[in-house]
Amino acid sequence: MKAKTRLFGEIEIEDEKIIQIDQGIIGFPELRHFTLIFDADREEKSVIMWLQSMDDGDIAIPAAVPADLLPDYNPTVDNELLESLGTLTPENTYVLVTVTVPRNIEDISVNLKAPIVINTDTNKGCQLIVEDDYAVRYKIYDLIKDGKKKVGE
Repeated sequence: MKAKTRLFGEIEIEDEKIIQIDQGIIGFPELRHFTLIFDADREEKSVIMWLQSMDDGDIAIPAAVPADLLPDYNPTVDNELLESLGTLTPENTYVLVTVTVPRNIEDISVNLKAPIVINTDTNKGCQLIVEDDYAVRYKIYDLIKDGKKKVGE
């Protein structure tokens, strides 16, 4: 599938790399098809990737894997909400959180309250609101900075 994107120009994405989110995501309920874009040329693993809409090339949302930032992140989820994704196992479950990047980079944060869960076998995903008392704006600047220090040690 080809898409013209604001950030990445024209891209070609294989059909098996399209993630279908039937209910859309918060703020964009009409967008249902996404792909993940990573910086594959980087030597070190980047914390932030892009959830690029394939329905609207102007929409690319920064995202991160919460376990990379908070290894003990384990939200409580009503399994009924995940049924549409198919059978989930530790091997095929991929969890993302959206990233907010304000003018002051030190205020960069992730939304731990509304993760996006993806079944990598079916390429189906959904965004849900977790029952736990996780923050909507969990600041991560120090975590990212400390992570880069560890890589360079």
